[in-house]
Amino acid sequence: MNAPGAQTADLELAATVAQVDSPQAWLMVAVSFVALFTVYGVAYSFGAFFKPMAREFGAGPSATSGIFSTTVFIWGVLGWPAGYIADRIGPRPVIIIGAIAILVGLITTSLIDRLWLGYLTYGFGVGLGIACGYVPTVAVVGGWFMRRRNTALGLAVAGIGCGTLFVAPIAAALIERYGWRTTFDIFGVVGAMILLGCAFVSERPPIHIAPVPLDFRAVFGDPIFRWLYASSILSSMGLFTPFVFLPAFARDHGATEVAAATLVGLIGGASVVGRLGLGAMADRLGVVRLYQLCYLIVGLSFLLWLTANSYPVLIVFALTLGVGYGGYVALSPAVLAHFYGAQRLGSLLGALYTSGGIGVLMGPPVAGFIIGHSGYRWAIAFSFATAMAAYFALLPLGARSRTSPG
Repeated sequence: MNAPGAQTADLELAATVAQVDSPQAWLMVAVSFVALFTVYGVAYSFGAFFKPMAREFGAGPSATSGIFSTTVFIWGVLGWPAGYIADRIGPRPVIIIGAIAILVGLITTSLIDRLWLGYLTYGFGVGLGIACGYVPTVAVVGGWFMRRRNTALGLAVAGIGCGTLFVAPIAAALIERYGWRTTFDIFGVVGAMILLGCAFVSERPPIHIAPVPLDFRAVFGDPIFRWLYASSILSSMGLFTPFVFLPAFARDHGATEVAAATLVGLIGGASVVGRLGLGAMADRLGVVRLYQLCYLIVGLSFLLWLTANSYPVLIVFALTLGVGYGGYVALSPAVLAHFYGAQRLGSLLGALYTSGGIGVLMGPPVAGFIIGHSGYRWAIAFSFATAMAAYFALLPLGARSRTSPG
C-alpha cells in the first residue's frame, strides 16, 4: 500500500502530465506563432528597405546588405544565451527584452544619418529581438508536447513564413506612402506591443528540470552536432541572399516595388506549406530524412533563379525555395530533440543557430560584392554552390544514432 505522501506525489505528477498536449499547450503554439510572425516579418521585410536606404546614403549593395547580415549574426550569437536563460527562468522575461529591443532598434534606425549606424541600431535591435522571440518560444512549445511535438513545432514556426508573406508587401506599400523612416517607426511600435502581449500569455512547460549548462567543447565535439552546424553555416551563406537581393533583382527586370517585395512574401508563404506539411510528415516518416530532403530542395531551387528571365519564373523560384526552407526550419528543433531529447532544447537551438550568424556574415556581403563587380548571375551561382554543399554535409547523419553532448 502506498504511503499518503507517495499517493499525493503520484496525483501531482498525473495532473502535471495531463497538461502536456493539452489546450493550454496549443495556446503556447499560438504564442510562438504570433511572436515569430512579428520578429521575422520585420527582419525579412528588409529587402523592401534595401534600395531606398542604399539610394539615400549612396551606398553599394555589399555595404547595405551588411545591415541585414549583422542582424542575422546578432540573433544567431545571442540565441544561445537567450535559450539558456529561458530554460532556467522561463520565456516571459526574455520575450519582454525582445520587445524593448525591437522598439528601440527600429525607432533609432529611423533617425540615423549615416549608413554604418544602421549596423548598430537595426542590427543589434532587431537581432536581439529575434533571439529573444524565436529560441525561447520554440523551446517552450517543444516542452509542452510529447505525442504531437513535431506537428506543434511545425505550426509554431509557420509564423515565420506567414510574417514574411504579409509584412514584406506591407512594408513596400508603407515605404511608398510614408518613406522608409516612418515605416520603421510604425514597425517598432506595433512589433513591441505584439511581443509584450506574447510575453504576458507565455508560460514555461509544466514538467521542467533545471538544465545543466551545456559544455561548449562537448557539444561541438559531437560528430552529429558538427555536421548539423557545418550544414547550417553553408546554407545560411546562400539562403539569405534572396531575402536581400531578390526584390532589387526583380525591380531591375521590370517589376514594380510592391511586386518585387511580394516575391519575398511568397518565400514566406510557401515556407508555411513546408513547415506544416513536412512537420506533420515527420511524425510518420522520420525527421532526419525529411530534413535532408528540404536542404536538397533549397539547393536545387537556386537553379531556377539562375535561369530566370521573367517574373513568373521568379515566382516559381520563390515558392520552391520557400517550401524547402520552411521545411528544414520546422524540422530543426525536432531533429535536435530526436538526437538529444527536449530537456535542453532552448540551449541546443541557440547553439545551433550561431551557425546562421556566421554564414550570413559571409553570404550576402560576398554576394553583394559579386553583384557590384560581375552582376547577379555569378552571385546566384555562389548561393547555389553553398546551398548544395549544405545538403551534402548532412548525408552522414543517416548512419548516426542518438547521443547526448554536454
